[in-house]
Amino acid sequence: MYRARLSGRRLATAVLALATVTAVTGTLVTAPAAFAAPMAAPLAAPLAAPLAVNDTAAVTIHASDEVVSTGTTGFLTSRPAWDGAGGRTFAWTYFADGTTVPLPGDRAFPTGSDIAVTGAGTTYTLRDMAKPGSSPTSVDLAAALGPDAVLVGAAGSVLFATKPDTHGRLDLYRVNAADGTVHQQKISYGTRNTGFKIVGSGGGEVLILGSADDGGTTAYFSTTYRLSGGGTDDRYEDTEPVDRWTAASTGGITPTHLAWTERRINPDGTSSKTEAVVHDRANHTSTRHDLGWTARAAVAGVIGDWFLYGLPDGIRDSNRDPLNALTARSVKGTATVKLLDHLTSYATAPDGSVLVRGGTLAEGEGLYRISLDAEGTPVATMVASAGTPTALEWVGYKVPEVLDGDHNPIWTEWSFTRGNVVLDLTFRHVATGRTSHQGHSLPLRSESIPWNGVMDDGLPATNGDYTWEAVAAPANGIGGPVTASGTTRLVRTANPHDFTDNGSADLLARDASGTLWRDDTYDWLDGGGLYAAKRTKIGTGFQAHTLIEGAGDLAGAPAGDFVARDGSGVLWSFLGKGDGTFAPRTRIGGGWNVYDKIAAGSDLTGDGRPDLVATDTSGGLWLYRATGNWAAPYAPRTRIGTGWGIYHQITAVGDTVGNPAGDLVARDTSGVLWLFSGKGDGTFLPRVRIGGGWNAFTQLVGMGDANNDGRGDLLAYGAGGTYVYLGTGTESAPFSRIYTSLYRGEGAKFNSVS
Repeated sequence: MYRARLSGRRLATAVLALATVTAVTGTLVTAPAAFAAPMAAPLAAPLAAPLAVNDTAAVTIHASDEVVSTGTTGFLTSRPAWDGAGGRTFAWTYFADGTTVPLPGDRAFPTGSDIAVTGAGTTYTLRDMAKPGSSPTSVDLAAALGPDAVLVGAAGSVLFATKPDTHGRLDLYRVNAADGTVHQQKISYGTRNTGFKIVGSGGGEVLILGSADDGGTTAYFSTTYRLSGGGTDDRYEDTEPVDRWTAASTGGITPTHLAWTERRINPDGTSSKTEAVVHDRANHTSTRHDLGWTARAAVAGVIGDWFLYGLPDGIRDSNRDPLNALTARSVKGTATVKLLDHLTSYATAPDGSVLVRGGTLAEGEGLYRISLDAEGTPVATMVASAGTPTALEWVGYKVPEVLDGDHNPIWTEWSFTRGNVVLDLTFRHVATGRTSHQGHSLPLRSESIPWNGVMDDGLPATNGDYTWEAVAAPANGIGGPVTASGTTRLVRTANPHDFTDNGSADLLARDASGTLWRDDTYDWLDGGGLYAAKRTKIGTGFQAHTLIEGAGDLAGAPAGDFVARDGSGVLWSFLGKGDGTFAPRTRIGGGWNVYDKIAAGSDLTGDGRPDLVATDTSGGLWLYRATGNWAAPYAPRTRIGTGWGIYHQITAVGDTVGNPAGDLVARDTSGVLWLFSGKGDGTFLPRVRIGGGWNAFTQLVGMGDANNDGRGDLLAYGAGGTYVYLGTGTESAPFSRIYTSLYRGEGAKFNSVS
């Protein structure tokens, strides 16, 4: 019960101040008022006739409609205006034939009758929808009560409004029009009221939640107000203290029970869970029912010996909550009946049934009537269909037939009948069975989602054919999953330094034991840096080779190859299989120990194949033109330069500056690095000085296109640090240094990097 100490006498003289209750607005009026002696006043007579539903008529509603009020002949709905201003439009739909009548106004109120109440400005219009040809009645609330008056609810043809008194407290008034005259009467009494909220009406009664100032603290209570229909005085009944109602409180009223929601107070004074309070009017006892932590949990009405509760708009939430369903609970025990899978709005009908906008997985979205069957158990019957499913369904999706792996991320598009979807998307490489699985939370109905092109093993996806499967499920658990599948193909531009056919640059590194390792990278930058993806062991025994050099694609296959010279001077080729492994070595030829430096991988002749250059001890530069024949990958040598003895390292870097062919860089004995731009005929333009200090690195490696921009890049490795130098396309400043995680802290671990 409520915590403020309010005596029975004081409670009887204090009445509440309350908030407007509509399907579209909920203004809480918090200023005190007083209740005066009630007076007899006309009322649209409480109707107990059953709803006039024609079961053979195809009554429909728009998918965006929400129910505001309902009478015997039809119901009032609210819909977004779609004008960008955030307004609403209103209409009355007849049960008998589904005819819809638009109603002007910018807000509407439930009345529990065929009277439709809409408002614009301070004017409220009442229309008797049971009499289609009758003239509407208008009430200017400002003229009747003053500019500070606020409409807080309606029941039948009676309006309820508040306005502050001279002391800043709220008074509650009833206003109605009869015989062309607007009648207004103050119905509040006492001087300490601080809040009003009408939470339910039915059978000619209105359930009001109130608050009052009780010596500096706030006292909360409920009361019922009976409207007369023909001469009998209106009166208040069943005034009871309550714990704490809020602007979000809801409720219902029947001749036997009252029900409303409260926010339970913790001992420290903070709000805790929402509770439904059900009050037995005969014996003046109340029971409490836990509705969870959210303040949006609602009592949607009372019907017979059952109260209805749920979490409006749970269909739009991402939480799995049992309250998402509309449920009936017995006030005489613990029995419950699930009626709808979700609800969004509701209104009590004159016959005591409740119309609920919601849906079931079996029947879909629409307006449902909650009534009692022959045994007194609540049942849900669709009254009007929205023509849309409650279950999650596909609207469409788009996975490109060809995935452009050179652009990261790769975008796919997905559309569903509702938002807050969890989408699990799996790509499976047909040839290898490797998978890439990722989950996405999609709050909107239609979204584009990225795939970063990374497989579950952490490596970039391989070129080739893929199957994909999408499993989408509602995040809130309302409905089961839906699936879709298809095929696609991933295409990435070939990279001469790629051994795994995934477009990214790979590096080979030999440690002191002779073990050769492959380090994969990602073919995009992350935060301006290049990151290693995974290290894989290639094999052992490579200490027998005095030189290991990445050679590009020697055999016309999609993957890169490498060459290695053994201690006796024989040069061997290792052809890549495209899966990161290599075929058994093939002998290229002997006598290669006459060269002190070898650089492979740049197309120096413009024929699209990677050539090899070597310098002898006299400083001669020799070109070995690639043939495209894996068994004899190089043509006989051609001398293309002299004086190269001043350089103690040369590196093929591919096309770095955008000239017709690949390029070389050479470091001289003083640590200056020079650029030699290829002309496409096996010769070079005059050298261009790049800069000094390059003797800080033990090895310079042409790593192909590291960042997927079409230009060759350079890896600098050494004890002082490892960096990637990206090709800029500018001859005067051909490289720009970036961070890399490759070999970070391992600058002395490997004696050969290629």
